Amino acid sequence: MRSTASFKGHPIHPALIPFPFAFLVGALLADLAGWTLDRPNLAITARYLTIAGIASGLLAAVPGIIDYLYTVPPNSSGHKRARTHGLLNVTAIVLFAIALSVRDNRADPELHVLGLEFLGAALLAYSGWLGGTLVNRNLIGVDHRFANAGKWKEARLSGSGLIVAAREDELKPGQMKLLHVNGRRIALGRTEKGYVAFDDRCTHRGGSLAGGVLIGHTVQCLWHGSQFNVDTGKVECGPAKDGIGCYRVETKDGKVRVEV
Repeated sequence: MRSTASFKGHPIHPALIPFPFAFLVGALLADLAGWTLDRPNLAITARYLTIAGIASGLLAAVPGIIDYLYTVPPNSSGHKRARTHGLLNVTAIVLFAIALSVRDNRADPELHVLGLEFLGAALLAYSGWLGGTLVNRNLIGVDHRFANAGKWKEARLSGSGLIVAAREDELKPGQMKLLHVNGRRIALGRTEKGYVAFDDRCTHRGGSLAGGVLIGHTVQCLWHGSQFNVDTGKVECGPAKDGIGCYRVETKDGKVRVEV
């Protein structure tokens, strides 16, 4: 799914996270080198690296929070993974901040400072692994568009009954659009026979179907390959066992309306 916090389609969060990782791990390595080689001057380097790591970490957290709230599919395994990822990052920054506040900057770091930094670095490593899983397995921030699928389309709507969701010529066969309607996520797609609408949630692990592939009358979730019939909502291929909800669609006067 395309990242909400992005610049010209490029997600911002992944571009910022190398800085806090490099600065904070670098602070730990500088302290270890100074402690091992008896070079107190390296403690100054570690201190400034820690300050830079905390500042860049807080900056990277902003687009991360935006993507957590508006990009990661809710009620999904990816959402739980993203929450753990964020909490671990915050905890790591807090540990480095505590280490910075209690250290004696005029001498080699004390063992408890090294311990706090080591624990923070370990949390960052595990959190980074979770972040990689979010990108590579859950495709968070990845604007996956197969041949002729068109640009990513998304809209936030409100109302009840038949609501206007798109222009009649907005999508071509095989293309989809993600609708946010009154807190509900609905995927609007177009087949060779016309428009269809269905829940944007794979019933297996909660992946986004609008971020998947629509071929004919079958939509496939890219997380684990489950397939659903977009006309009936029935499962065509597992691992999903339960079907998805479908919505009535009406095309009239050049407008596509979905009944919610």
